[in-house]
Amino acid sequence: MSAALTDSLAAALAARADLLKQLHAEDTDAYRLFHGSVEGHPGLTVDRYGDLLLVQSFHNPLDDAQLNAVEIFYAAALPELTPVYNDRSRANSRISNPLSGIELEHAMMPRICREFGVQYHIQGRHSGQDPWLFLDLRAGRRRVMQEAAGKSLLNLFAYTCGVGIAAAKAGSSFVMNVDFAETSLGVGKENARLNTLPHRPRFILSDVFPALRQLAGIGQGQMVRGKRMPPFPKLEPRQFDLVFLDPPRYAKSAFGVVDLIRDYPALFKPALLATAEGGSLICCNNVAEVPRDAWLDQLQRSARKAGREVREAEWIMPEADFPSTDGNPPLKMVLLRV
Repeated sequence: MSAALTDSLAAALAARADLLKQLHAEDTDAYRLFHGSVEGHPGLTVDRYGDLLLVQSFHNPLDDAQLNAVEIFYAAALPELTPVYNDRSRANSRISNPLSGIELEHAMMPRICREFGVQYHIQGRHSGQDPWLFLDLRAGRRRVMQEAAGKSLLNLFAYTCGVGIAAAKAGSSFVMNVDFAETSLGVGKENARLNTLPHRPRFILSDVFPALRQLAGIGQGQMVRGKRMPPFPKLEPRQFDLVFLDPPRYAKSAFGVVDLIRDYPALFKPALLATAEGGSLICCNNVAEVPRDAWLDQLQRSARKAGREVREAEWIMPEADFPSTDGNPPLKMVLLRV
């Protein structure tokens, strides 16, 4: 088992040789080294973030021999990296393996990684579960940086604001990040301070629904069907040249339900209305079972119902460190010219 795992790690690293050369030339040191669902060990991922080697298991925990094999392989191949292992195979992907001593110190150490010259804070472990920068979204951040110069950007479900920081670094005229989690926006603010930016992005602590409805000009009532809504920040209607929409699979609040399988249009319509005529809307859907072409057709029909036309659609594919056996990766990203 351990020998087979080592062989898979070696094959994955060899397959990335050209990509890693390109990324290093682009001042990027954050990427996936092993994508186990495709490369021979389902549920295992190995990511590099700066000098951190983040090993995570999602289906079953690694046994001692397997973890030892992973650490020995990368100690030889990439000796400058410090390994941290998170077993996330239990319910809700919660980290379940305790660490102590020097291992815990390494896991909790604040670090910095780089992507296209943009710096981001990263830790192997923190108060949340997920890493502070999703690597499969790198292709989306790359596309945003290509589009952003001189344009306004609205970043929805911003998390730690990687898309917004990338846009600001690329010369966006105005950036607004919206997320309901204060801790995530706090990391985003630290990311902004870490970089030399032409202007400071705006950070809106809010459920996305009321923020987006106000920006779209739909409005958000304080009373809905006789029920008082939770407090939310007041925003003036505004349209953006570029809108980035990256919702979670499912979330429910007093303001609405995010459901990427059954009701993507509930978010798509107000996001579209917050996009200026002649602007662009990048939509993401991370649910593997949603067919790509059917989803795009749904977006186009929703746009027509809202009185807007999709003039052009461009698929943004995850990069080569996220291989797909059938050319249909779980994360779907599409840029719509509207």
